[in-house]
Amino acid sequence: WTYIGFTVDPNKRIKQHNAGRRFGGAKRTSGKGPWVMILVVHGFPNEIIALQFEWAWQNPKNGRRLRHVTGKKNTESGLEFRFRILTEMLRCQPWCALPLTIRWLDPQYEIQFPVGHQPPQHMPIAYGPVKIGNIKHYQASDRYQLPKHCNLCKCRVEVLEELLICTMPDCHMSCHLICLAEQFTNDNAMIPIYGNCPICKIDLLWGDLITQLKLATNTNIKKKRKDPHGPSNDYSS
Repeated sequence: WTYIGFTVDPNKRIKQHNAGRRFGGAKRTSGKGPWVMILVVHGFPNEIIALQFEWAWQNPKNGRRLRHVTGKKNTESGLEFRFRILTEMLRCQPWCALPLTIRWLDPQYEIQFPVGHQPPQHMPIAYGPVKIGNIKHYQASDRYQLPKHCNLCKCRVEVLEELLICTMPDCHMSCHLICLAEQFTNDNAMIPIYGNCPICKIDLLWGDLITQLKLATNTNIKKKRKDPHGPSNDYSS
């Protein structure tokens, strides 16, 4: 059996599938375990796009972008067939422009991308379990103290949700989200994918910058809940 689904918490979701439908598992997986989660594609800008990706992966013949994909071959396992669909999806618009990461949770199940069907260069292939701790170093709160000045437009950044900083801890880059997005976007992409830091010049993935901002924003929200009368990171001119 193979199953494709959407989740915001892979570790919790696999436990639900193995526990059965009564404990939150899906109808299609209930009673058919034990299940092993082997591959995660993550880095979607929002849940709507992630759910659209899930539906297209589950139903390749029902959408216009994947009608060219042939059906399952007799020599293919279910996993190999689903992976072949994925190799096509990652090279189709709009998915090929997204800042996605392909993560093999257990390397023993890894399937190599065929020559000519590798994912775009900006999509890394990662290994190991999904751990939010891998990116906790993004939450250096002192780097998000406002106001700051945008290195591109030179104007003040006064709202935390508009501030992007470099993923390198020692870099002092600070930019408006819209300013850096314009610099990272090219004629072939609908959304930013990657670019160079205006200060330290390292390669930056747009998905990493947005993940970093979300973590900082969530940390700020939690602080406000604990101390609603404390200092705020929002400023008005």
